[in-house]
Amino acid sequence: MEHLKDLFLLDSAYTHLNHGSFGACPKPIFEDYQKWQLRLEREPVDFFVNQGNIQLQKSKAALGAYIGADPDDIVLTTNPTYAINIIAKSLDLNPGDEVLSTNHEYGALERTWDYYCEKSGAKFIQQEIPIPLKSKEEFIEAFWKGYSENTKAIFISQITSMSATIFPAAEICKRAKELGLLTIVDGAHVPGHIPLDLKELQADIYTGACHKWMLTPKGCSFLYATKEVQNNFDPVIISWGYKADVPGKSLFLDYHQLQGTRDYSAFLTIPAAIDFLEKYDWTSVSAQCKQLILENYQDLCDIFGTQPVCPVTSEFLGQICSIPVPIEHPNELKEILFNRYKIEIPVFKLNGQVYLRLSTQAYVSQKDIDYLKHALIEIKETTNLLKQP
Repeated sequence: MEHLKDLFLLDSAYTHLNHGSFGACPKPIFEDYQKWQLRLEREPVDFFVNQGNIQLQKSKAALGAYIGADPDDIVLTTNPTYAINIIAKSLDLNPGDEVLSTNHEYGALERTWDYYCEKSGAKFIQQEIPIPLKSKEEFIEAFWKGYSENTKAIFISQITSMSATIFPAAEICKRAKELGLLTIVDGAHVPGHIPLDLKELQADIYTGACHKWMLTPKGCSFLYATKEVQNNFDPVIISWGYKADVPGKSLFLDYHQLQGTRDYSAFLTIPAAIDFLEKYDWTSVSAQCKQLILENYQDLCDIFGTQPVCPVTSEFLGQICSIPVPIEHPNELKEILFNRYKIEIPVFKLNGQVYLRLSTQAYVSQKDIDYLKHALIEIKETTNLLKQP
């Protein structure tokens, strides 16, 4: 994959091992982004009134084909947090109702659900999923222990941000459907990372980021909702789509897609991003990146005498993994890695345990991971930062 590094705009002075946070946009896709920005600035009125909307529909059509969804069931958003705010704000929750989730969810979305559940008197149930996770069956059993007669909806990540684990979202959605529950899935890390077919997954609501593993510029994500539920949600921002002069195909599209003046050039790069992934056979590239995770995860844990958070198999792992680290203050390790070794990698605390999360993308090689190992061993041997295992 070494030849693919030059396709990215990343500063070569640093070792970039944090693709999962914000992604990295290759040069050809970024050039397409700039093309749309320039077109907007040259003729803003025509762009917003006519041409931009035409191109927006083309982007949604390309995305729909890529993720197995009807384009009319998709609205493009800046990020998954915005998308879930649309849902949580209008979900018909009453005092005593429960939204069942896990204790592995993304922090911004935990806060979103906490906020709206507190306002309605409902409860956000973060069911404990034990680490290390031993099997899919263990996960499913642990998750449904949080179910009660008050459960109204489930909210679950398909790939978790912090524990970096693939959860059995399809099995959870299937069981939730049988129980008559609304299913809401956070797939921020999924598109371009592992196969996604929303028709097959059968979630009622799904959000994903295109600017992570699909490689678009920042601020390009989507919200999907089935036709049965999509008109139940108020717009976060009241704008021209409310009581539209020329109504569109659904309130879902009118309410959440028309929001006045904003630069949505990033949305228009989706076709170019998909073309890029096809041109460079990104399925094979991704497979090589996943293999790096499988080959190095245990070794990284061994440095600290810890264990992987899940079985080291493709059932649970993609292009990211989280290594438990025996320290108290994650920022100290992060700053040493960044300032002394010029390694960009996140270190954070989840449920009382500190983790270091490695992401592999086309610009990451075994040499880069070996350099990370060297840095971690050196820090362990020369500082008092790490507790003895």
